[in-house]
Amino acid sequence: MSAEEEKTRYSYEELQEFKEIILKKLEKAQKDYELYRSMLSHEDTNDIMDTSPTFKVLEEGANVLSKEEIGKIAQRQLKFIQHLQAALVRIETGTYGVCRETGKLIAKERLRAVPHATLSMDAKMNRK
Repeated sequence: MSAEEEKTRYSYEELQEFKEIILKKLEKAQKDYELYRSMLSHEDTNDIMDTSPTFKVLEEGANVLSKEEIGKIAQRQLKFIQHLQAALVRIETGTYGVCRETGKLIAKERLRAVPHATLSMDAKMNRK
């Protein structure tokens, strides 16, 4: 058994590393979400739509095709933001990085890749 498997919690320093990763992802996710929202509501009027008739026709076709998809993407993005925010709460409460099924630490590599993960790979694979 490795030292990481024997630990039951990550150290303060390790949690700070994860917190930085989460905050960066959260900032990008929130910017992306706002972009999707503005695409849906056409709040951003600084575009080419009113200056080029040909481009406008092409753009309108793309908008009709993708408006529903953009809505779905925005919803997924909002859910991702909520998962990241919940991960920050787990950092503050000291439960971050602990698998909710096994109670063991989730591997650092997994948390770096999926910082909002609540299941270890073993637990995730056993769910299928």
